[in-house]
Amino acid sequence: MTDLARRLGVRQAVVIGLGSMLGAGVFVVWAPAADAAGSGPALLAALGVAALMAFCNATSSARLAARYPRSGGTYVYGRERLGGLAGFVAGWGFVVGKTASCAAMALTIGAYLWPDGARVVAVAAVVALTAVNLAGVEKTARATGWLVAVTLAVLAAVVVAGAVAGDAQAGRVAAGDGAGGYGVLTAAGLIFFAFAGYARIATLGEEVRDPRRTIPRAVPLALGAVLAVYVAVAVVALAVLGPRGLARSTAPLAAVADATGLSGLDVVVRAGAAVAVTGVLLALLAGVARTVLAMARERDLPAALDAVHTRVRVPHRAQLAVGAVVAAVVATGDIRHAIGFSSVTVLVYYAITNASALTLGREPGRRLPVQAVAATGLVGCVVLAVTLPLASVLAGAGVLAVGVAWYGARRWRAARG
Repeated sequence: MTDLARRLGVRQAVVIGLGSMLGAGVFVVWAPAADAAGSGPALLAALGVAALMAFCNATSSARLAARYPRSGGTYVYGRERLGGLAGFVAGWGFVVGKTASCAAMALTIGAYLWPDGARVVAVAAVVALTAVNLAGVEKTARATGWLVAVTLAVLAAVVVAGAVAGDAQAGRVAAGDGAGGYGVLTAAGLIFFAFAGYARIATLGEEVRDPRRTIPRAVPLALGAVLAVYVAVAVVALAVLGPRGLARSTAPLAAVADATGLSGLDVVVRAGAAVAVTGVLLALLAGVARTVLAMARERDLPAALDAVHTRVRVPHRAQLAVGAVVAAVVATGDIRHAIGFSSVTVLVYYAITNASALTLGREPGRRLPVQAVAATGLVGCVVLAVTLPLASVLAGAGVLAVGVAWYGARRWRAARG
């Protein structure tokens, strides 16, 4: 078996984490979240809850990734700490949910760049980004770095222009009628979609240099930077549009740009959104392929996908398979309910992450109460998952049930044979 090459340092790992988070979510998630929350304070509270869950999950992911520095993320952790079924559920949920997310992101790129030919642009984007990932993980990190820089520049322009020229009013941040605790939890589950990306560092664990040092440093650094950006964006969007205006908008940050009256800013924002989503899609395609590789190694997916290219040292068959499936979904599907469906499966994935971390026990010498953090993350993930929109919960549960049934049938056949 050919191993992946360890070529990523802290800086490159942080860049991939940023590229995985600063993308589709920050440009689209605020409208449905504001609608669920009902008021500015409730939306900001939901952002805090989502950030807390992301912190708990990131801490548990970093501990486990340092212990098991192999590709696959929670698929590997679940197998090692909780057994084969838990690992399979994590891997299956990640692959299915994130494949749907990839398709939704590709369609978002098409919708921003060429609405009338969105599917053509989306398929072309998937093909191009798959080719970049096939060229090697260092090129993925380098390309992601450029995309992150463009995204941060666009978001900074929106925040500054909105605060200065967008008729921002502090009273709008506190306006609206809160939907209560349930609405805050629903909004937090939706906002979590915008955070779910930091663990891409862990799924690339087999390609990180000195993983015991690099991963625990890179994950919180990436998460902290993203949280600061999201707080600034949320406050300015509320101050300019108010919670009701934000809930009604189909492209929230483009609406903020329109409110400034600055000529051409909305075009810049739409182009920036396409670039940002491209960055996330690039990193996500790489992460899904690594999980497919890990599952193929254990024969939970076809053994033919267990292959690493001898020259560029990437899982080329898994990457091609993921790209082909995403392109097929793009050509036939749509982006409705993608955020909710993805959030359900990803929250289940991180619930298994935290449950796995609980089995590691206490770590003497660490100031952070890691066991309490893992327990909080486990309970929080379950609560947020079940408070998402019912259609999303049912769809996610159905997909996970299909996977479990297939796993059980395969094990039963193996036992008989």
